[in-house]
Amino acid sequence: MLSTANRRAALLLARPARASAPINSFRALSISSRASSASVPNVSKTNELPQGKQQEDDVLVHENIENAQRLRTMQEPNRATTWSRSQKTREAAMSGPRFEQTIVELQPAPAAAIELIHQQPVRWVHGRTVECDGGGGPLGHPRVFINLDKPEISTCTYCGLPFASEHHRTYLESLSSTPYPLIPQGNAAEVNLNQRVTDGAFEQR
Repeated sequence: MLSTANRRAALLLARPARASAPINSFRALSISSRASSASVPNVSKTNELPQGKQQEDDVLVHENIENAQRLRTMQEPNRATTWSRSQKTREAAMSGPRFEQTIVELQPAPAAAIELIHQQPVRWVHGRTVECDGGGGPLGHPRVFINLDKPEISTCTYCGLPFASEHHRTYLESLSSTPYPLIPQGNAAEVNLNQRVTDGAFEQR
């Protein structure tokens, strides 16, 4: 610990240093130039060098920068022009959001999954439980067991398909409205009523 004399000496030395600094001093900030820089291709020059030759039957892989840059700009996120009425150009991308969210009607609005799944008709089951695997195959999901004891429409927690017991059909039909149609309505979004749409475990739907 410092003694009282040492503390006083330190305070006396600190006072001139504080007084020497001007009151209105400020640090100058450098502003970056907004001039657009030269366009630099996103494809590396080293891609033109042959590479990949490891075995006798392997083929050397290389690409041309001009062709690779042209193919890259053909991809939707990298297009030079806009592909939506609500989208800003690339030159004005930093002046605000590239997609304006104020006018919802101008936004790309594909059919939402929550709307499509509510067009699926109820799968009526005679038992108290049902298992759902999303149709099976590589496009399915892990098997889920659903309890149908309650007089309501039960849905799969993975794919959202609706199930209900035949014992509660009269009650569900007496309701004024249900979140899922009780019978097929002929919508284009409806899938086959059979839960399994493939016969084998490794078949495509």
